Amino acid sequence: MKKFLKGAFLALMAMVAMTSCVEDDSKWVAPLDVTPNNIAGSWRLDSWSGGELAEGSFVYIDFVRADRTYTLYQNIDSQQTRVITGRYYIENDAECGAIIRGSYDYGNGDWAHRYIVTNLTEDSMMWTAKDNPEDVSIYIRADIPADLKEE
Repeated sequence: MKKFLKGAFLALMAMVAMTSCVEDDSKWVAPLDVTPNNIAGSWRLDSWSGGELAEGSFVYIDFVRADRTYTLYQNIDSQQTRVITGRYYIENDAECGAIIRGSYDYGNGDWAHRYIVTNLTEDSMMWTAKDNPEDVSIYIRADIPADLKEE
């Protein structure tokens, strides 16, 4: 009987050890395809190159699926809110995957970088500058505050 109890105890301990090492797959979310439909809506820049934004700083971007336009609200380079508009384009690269790029309205040129978009879910996405892998931006879904839209 002692051998049976000892064996049962060892089996129980082995099961506990094995289950404690299993990751919780219920929290894993399959990434979405990077399409105008899946990125449509408003997003807030949550972190930039691994750090938080300075207190009071913000970047919001609203992507419109129908005509591939965006409106950007930001105060990164100004004390006042700047509203910037333009068009965005999504390309698929065999090596890198989905790449987003854009141009500014009023002949102000193109975005400084093309960004590889990864980890797109309904709530977040990661952009990595194609020419600078250390330039990483994390965006999360967020409503654009009404006062910014009024300015």
